[in-house]
Parts: sequence; C-alpha cells; structure tokens
Amino acid sequence: MKQRLLLSLFLIGSISFTQAQGLPENPEPGKCYVKCITKDEFKDIEETLQVYPAFTKLEIVPATYKTIEETVLIKEATKKFVYVPAIYETVEVSYVKKEGRTDLSIIPASFGKDSKTFETYPKTSGWEYKTLEGCLSPNKEDCVSACFVEYPARHKDVSFTTLANDATINNIPINLQNTVYKKRVIKTPARMDEIEIPAEYTTIKRQVVDRPTSTNSVTIPAKYKTVTRTVLTKKGGITSWEEVDCGLLDPNILPIFYELDSARLTSASKKIIDETLLPILNSKPVNIEIMSHTDSRGDDTYNMSLSQQRANSVVNYLVSRGISRSRLSSKGYGEARLSNHCSNGADCSEVEHQKNRRTEFRVIE
Repeated sequence: MKQRLLLSLFLIGSISFTQAQGLPENPEPGKCYVKCITKDEFKDIEETLQVYPAFTKLEIVPATYKTIEETVLIKEATKKFVYVPAIYETVEVSYVKKEGRTDLSIIPASFGKDSKTFETYPKTSGWEYKTLEGCLSPNKEDCVSACFVEYPARHKDVSFTTLANDATINNIPINLQNTVYKKRVIKTPARMDEIEIPAEYTTIKRQVVDRPTSTNSVTIPAKYKTVTRTVLTKKGGITSWEEVDCGLLDPNILPIFYELDSARLTSASKKIIDETLLPILNSKPVNIEIMSHTDSRGDDTYNMSLSQQRANSVVNYLVSRGISRSRLSSKGYGEARLSNHCSNGADCSEVEHQKNRRTEFRVIE
C-alpha cells in the first residue's frame, strides 16, 4: 500500500512539474520536441492611385478668309452744258478692306504637387526565442531566452500631381482694316446745254472672313499607379510543441560543397536542399538555422564574409521556394570551424579543402 501511494505521488508530481514548465504533455521516451510559436500572417493588397489628373487640351483653328469682287461707283453721272462745263472735286470714300475678327489665345492648365503617406507594412510584435550558447545547465529550458520584439510600421510617401486650374481661352479682338478710294463729285453743275455724262464704275477686291477662329478640345486621360502594401490578416503568438528528429537539433551537414571563392548554388545543390530542408519546413512549423564555412585558404576576414554569403544563398533559395524568411536564420563562420586538419599552412589536397567548404543546418525552434 505504501509503494502504491509513493508511485501515485510521483506521477502526480511529474505531471504538475510538466504543466508548470509548459513542456509537452505525455512525452515518449527517446523523443525530442521543439517549441513553435505561430507567426503573424500577412497578405499583399493593391490600391490604384491617381497620380496625374485628366485635363482638357485646347487647339486653335485660325480664321480663314476669302476674296470677293465688288463693282463700285467711281464717277457719278452728270449733265454737261455747252460752253459751261460742270466743275468737279475729288473726294475720298472709306471702305472696309479687311473685316475685323476675334482671335483666341489659350491659357494652359496649371498643376500642383501633393503627396500622401501609405502604410506599406503594419506594426508587428511577438516573442522570439533564442538558445544561449555555452549554457552548462542540464535543463535546456535554462538555455532559452525569450524576447518580446516590436517592429514599427513601415510607410511610403506617394507623390501625385493635382489640377490647380484647367485650360481657358482669352478673346483677342483684331481690328478691321479700312482704306479709301477716290471719286469725283460735282461741285458746280453744267449750265446751258445739257449733255448727260454717264457714271463710271470699277471693280475692287476685298477679303472677308470665311470661317472665324475656333478651337478644338482634346481630353487627356488621367494617369494611375498601382501601390502594393502588406496588411496583417492573422495575429500569431500561439505556442505549441512539435516532435522532431533528435538529430535535427544538432548541426547536420548538407552535402553542398562550394567551388573555391564562390557562394553560387549549383543545380545539384538546389536539388539537395529540395530533398532535405523543404520537407522539414513544409511538414512542421519549425525554424532552421543555416551555418556555412570556408576552407583555410585566403584572408580570415574575407573568408568570414564569403561564408555569410554562402549561408545567405541557401536562405534566399528557400525563400524563392515559398518559405517565409522569418523562419530562417543564417550564420557564416569563415574558417573558424574546420572539419579536418587543413588549417593555415597545412599540406592538404583539394578534396580535403573542399570538405571544409560546407553548409550545415539545425532546427532551432
């Protein structure tokens, strides 16, 4: 009876400890688990903005003239008397040589500038967990730190043109043109015998408006621009435990060996990533750390930069395959973690050096 009581108290204590620590319930011996925090979910939406307004463009159609002929009297009929002829004087008669018109001038449309600020990425926040390096505690929970991180919203200014004043028309009057012709008129009529003097005529030409000045209007359409912005659709932060292969928690070598002084992924390397990392990331909501290395040849600082480029190339490829960048981290170690004896000055073959130009991965949460 006493042994049963002690066993019951032990089981109750184990369950209470597991619940208090937030560990997985009913774990199986030999299994490994990682704590997963669901990420915020976003979507991109597109908005169409008018960046240049529609306006009216006016074109002047000039006036046209035509020439007409008219018969005009240049000497009136009179009577002539024998012995005493009539006495004439010359006068000038005014006439319109060219009629007046109204021309039109255009005052073009005027524009202004404006801008509007759009939120292109919302303010987000959440917990980030990090495993502390060099932790000597046998309890892995002591080696995990949690930070509540807040990322500010991102904005973008979009400038556009506004219509201040539309195009208008000014009327410009053009005066008519006058000229004169001369004619003789009787000053003193003839006396005595009357002899009729017939009138004299001539033909003159003048220009008259055939079609007055007018305008043609052309509507210039507005211009639009599509702006893409990201909005939060679902808030993350829910914590769950996922079972993973215990071996994935330690660095695992990807059989990707780079060419000397290169971070380029070959088609064979991409196939290895597709067959190794994509199934893990697509089947479980875990995060993965990519760690890349170089051989010992070359400058230490340069090798550190090259190894970071190699790790980034794997992350960028996974992002192109649909994996969120927030689930991936990259770290370059240069030549600090050689896998064999081929350090600076060591006599090694190309095959031995190539084993150090490697990439590793591990599940971090």
